[in-house]
Amino acid sequence: MSGTLISSLTWIPRGRAALQPKKYTLDEDELERVGKLGGPGVLEQLKKEMGELEAEAEAAAGEDELGGDGWEDVDDEGAGESDEEINEDEADGEAEAEDEDEDVDMDGGETAQSKPKTKASSDPNDLSAFNMDEYDNEESKGVAMGAFANVKGLAFYRDNNDDPYITLKEDEDETEREELALLPTDSMFIAARTTSDLSSLDFHVYDDPNENLYVHHDLMLPSFPLCVEWLDFPSGSSSSATGSYVAVGTFDPTIEIWDADLVDGLYPQAILGPSPSLEKPQPKPLGTGKKKRKQLVQPAANAEHHVQPVLTLSWTPHHRHLLLSGSADATIKLWDLTRESPMGAVRSWDRIHGGEKVQAVEWNKSSAAGLDKAVLSAGWDRRVRVWDSRAAEEGIAVAVGSDVECVRWDPWEPTSFYVSLENGLIVAYDSRTLSSSASNGLSSAQPKYTLSAHDGAAAALDVNPHIRGCIVTGGMDKLVKIWNVMDEETEGLKGRKREISMVASRDLGLGKVFTSRWSPDAETPLTLAAAGSKATVQVWDVASNAGARKAFGERLRRHGRELGEMKKGGGIVGVEDEDEEDEE
Repeated sequence: MSGTLISSLTWIPRGRAALQPKKYTLDEDELERVGKLGGPGVLEQLKKEMGELEAEAEAAAGEDELGGDGWEDVDDEGAGESDEEINEDEADGEAEAEDEDEDVDMDGGETAQSKPKTKASSDPNDLSAFNMDEYDNEESKGVAMGAFANVKGLAFYRDNNDDPYITLKEDEDETEREELALLPTDSMFIAARTTSDLSSLDFHVYDDPNENLYVHHDLMLPSFPLCVEWLDFPSGSSSSATGSYVAVGTFDPTIEIWDADLVDGLYPQAILGPSPSLEKPQPKPLGTGKKKRKQLVQPAANAEHHVQPVLTLSWTPHHRHLLLSGSADATIKLWDLTRESPMGAVRSWDRIHGGEKVQAVEWNKSSAAGLDKAVLSAGWDRRVRVWDSRAAEEGIAVAVGSDVECVRWDPWEPTSFYVSLENGLIVAYDSRTLSSSASNGLSSAQPKYTLSAHDGAAAALDVNPHIRGCIVTGGMDKLVKIWNVMDEETEGLKGRKREISMVASRDLGLGKVFTSRWSPDAETPLTLAAAGSKATVQVWDVASNAGARKAFGERLRRHGRELGEMKKGGGIVGVEDEDEEDEE
């Protein structure tokens, strides 16, 4: 895997991000919160570090301390000189200049500065009195004259608000608030980005009316991010309060939840797993031999928290206080966000995939009774399992022919789901057929259909929540493809044979495509964001593709909506490169 990439991204539904984000403040209350979050000894360590920083700041301020009038001179040599002293210096300079004019060489010769004065000529064109031939060789002994004569007496103010001559004062806080403010028409998504040794969450704003995409702010992460999930529940709260938060799974077994409306945040809002002050479990060598030292024994899984990288996360609005996670430690865990952080899992399943790593997990987001508790998961055992979170042991699995990359429930048919595989195939199943032919928990049911989507792994998969039968896939062949699945449910015609066609295919310049997600906003029904191995993101308004408009336009009208106008550049919008702007 490359060291420079975007591994995952997720959209924030329009209207859920604060139009005026908050600025992070490290005050006493925040120190207390972080101390509890970090565990024993963290608060004392933070206060010690803060005291050292304050001492350094005071020392630096003492060295650069200004005078009582709030200004300092441009030239240190002229500091504190009054206008009278400057005038005296000018007078002394003029006297010295007159004395030099009368000086002669000790040998009786005349110096360049002491040539005898000649009688002024009556010819107006005669410039000999000015000695212009020796102008470049003269040394100035007097003070500066003209516009810069009193430069030593000039002063400047460190802050324009302190300068009495500037009547139009700047409010830096207000300017910053205006720069951070969002518009109601703005959409936002979060990308987990890693460049060299730096990992971050980048918050992108997509301004659809103006076809503009930019990074609003970012948050630094301590470890390589693998998955991100948006949620609206404030951890540690039992109320119905809402907000905008993002959960991050990384190579670190701890899950962090960050406030998405907080700019320049230093510490997460909640931690799922052991506190940072505790020693994290690390793999150990198998033995003392050279060969055995290369073979690592992973820490044993436990029911409280993950001990290996967190590979997948899933949240559902039907159970706002619950979060599912899957890990390389072969466990799936359920977290209750109403608990105090750092928190332990309320449930842990370690045999869902036979002790193999859990690659993907997803809640069923349908509001139908019973289905909102259904879970879809996949592991390195090459099995996809459908199970009830209340009775996981009764789940039914289906075997697939390759490693699983991604799983998705179908929002239009809640009992169906899609699976993308490492061999480039997309397979669709109906979970109702799995139970009818189950034997020892493993079903022999055949998929509804199979789609050969990519040459290489199909790492990205998503189902459009606004248009039935519209699917996006992305793969290691660097292509993003849009698929149209037409059947009797889609067309409203009974007995019609299912037809599957590729509507559009584009190389968006992302390198290998690792993630692609449809926008959840009804105002942009055919807009998606994609990213991959080049650590860049692109937004693609597929409605600007003629084939897509033909395939999905009528289907969208049935829901009372119309496609917008076609955009220039095929509807593809990326973050502008500042270096390229400077060159232009």
